[in-house]
Amino acid sequence: MGLENGDDSVIPPQDLLERFKDYGQEQTLAYWHDLTPEERDVLIQDLESVDLPRVSRIVRKSLRKQDKPNCQPILDSEVATLDTRTQDERGRWWGMGLRAISEGKLAVLLLSGGQGTRLGSKDPKGCFNIGLPSGKSLFQLQAERILRVQKLASQSTTNGKVVKVPWYIMTSPFTDSATKKFFQNRKYFGLEQDQVMFFQQGTLPCISKDGRFIMSNPYKMAMAPDGNGGVYAALKSSRCLEDMARRGIKYVDVYSVDNTLVRVADPLFLGYWIDQGTSCAAKVIKKAYPQERVGVFVHHGKGGPVGVAEYTELGADLQFAINQETGRLAYKWSNVCMHMFSLDFLHTVVEELEKDSIYHLAEKKIQSVDGVIDGIKLEQFIFDSIPYAPSISLFEVIREEEFAPVKNASGATTDSPDTARALLQRLHMGWVVSAGGSIANTGTAYASEIVPRLFEERVPRLFEEIVMTFGINKPVSYTFFADKLLKLLLGFVPHIFVKKRASKYHLSSHMQAKAWKTCAEGELFMHQLKFMLKVEG
Repeated sequence: MGLENGDDSVIPPQDLLERFKDYGQEQTLAYWHDLTPEERDVLIQDLESVDLPRVSRIVRKSLRKQDKPNCQPILDSEVATLDTRTQDERGRWWGMGLRAISEGKLAVLLLSGGQGTRLGSKDPKGCFNIGLPSGKSLFQLQAERILRVQKLASQSTTNGKVVKVPWYIMTSPFTDSATKKFFQNRKYFGLEQDQVMFFQQGTLPCISKDGRFIMSNPYKMAMAPDGNGGVYAALKSSRCLEDMARRGIKYVDVYSVDNTLVRVADPLFLGYWIDQGTSCAAKVIKKAYPQERVGVFVHHGKGGPVGVAEYTELGADLQFAINQETGRLAYKWSNVCMHMFSLDFLHTVVEELEKDSIYHLAEKKIQSVDGVIDGIKLEQFIFDSIPYAPSISLFEVIREEEFAPVKNASGATTDSPDTARALLQRLHMGWVVSAGGSIANTGTAYASEIVPRLFEERVPRLFEEIVMTFGINKPVSYTFFADKLLKLLLGFVPHIFVKKRASKYHLSSHMQAKAWKTCAEGELFMHQLKFMLKVEG
């Protein structure tokens, strides 16, 4: 929109000024006379981008309705606990889930709008490398789990169908470009480009405690993402819900990017939920201690709908409340942001949430034209949809197997890259032991990581490449190679042993130094594999 002609250019466009006056937001134009023509154009564009009726409705309703929830605990009998499920049930649920995936009924939805600022990174959080031997990012860990589930689902079919699980990734205006570039540069981690869809969550103006928009500078409003619950409005505005329906999707697996151990497209969880026939489901874990900073599932009122109460909403009396029958915490079933929703429910709840327009008020320090001030960011959360569900199923999982969040910088005692890495490596070493293997050295320098796709999909190609690279002239069987490769992947061979044996096979000093550096630091598995075949015989 342009400015008025002639001397009228020194005053704001009248229709814009009147419109913002009607909603009590005329302060957004207070610095008009101090702006250059270019800055005025920026301001006009910024203000015109705001859906004033919608945002004003959200501000009004959210400021009005911020009552402390009347919470009642979820009973153990309302949860599918670990000790109540049988092996037969597990097998049946796994089969049901795998069948639904093979029939193309499941989509995966990743909540990935956040940056890694608290981790010391300016990149999207999913790009973060927590320090695994493989150097994989959170995005890659999750992509490879989708690839594995696809393969299992394809193998379960009788017609040789190639299964592809659609992956919808919600970004924000602050992470969208970098996220797309990260995937493109890495060729979507082996997934097909047409099965990965990106869409952006919305933003909302930051407001003062009386509901007025905060200006970050004289010609720009202070804006912030609308929370991970912004996914509901974004699914509609981006037409992703329509795309899901067109693809024949019935079920949507939703999770947060920062969980290192998340089981993406888990057939067991999906099958359990399908068997229950409810509108949505959530994985839950037992709270570790009363003050743990996690939300918990509750009833809103006695016999009321199920919802989630954030840790900030539970006073000390409820945090420490004890169930007199069990002697354990009454409010213990933690929300870990692993949900299943039916597509039908998503279609309904998107409209209901928009109609009610109630957002959480997050009190923050906001950069404003007057310096850093106290303000409010308006956010919805992914669990805000749950009270609207006609029915819900809660499914207990083991914390050490499925929940390792990365929220704090390295060095923090909880929820850091260090703690997440340790949990993943401990889990992988546990798998080795369960499979009948043993760990030669469990110190941090020898910690193991299982690389899921490597052994199955790359062994034949690597076998030929390594034989050619080293000019191996002795007979080497494929079985021999596969055995040595598997040992490497599972961490059976200590690095020091590799170094000790290097001279036996007359490697050059340069190759010995290069291979030892690689093995010791875990930089590139290709070098590790090549070196392993040469020195083990």
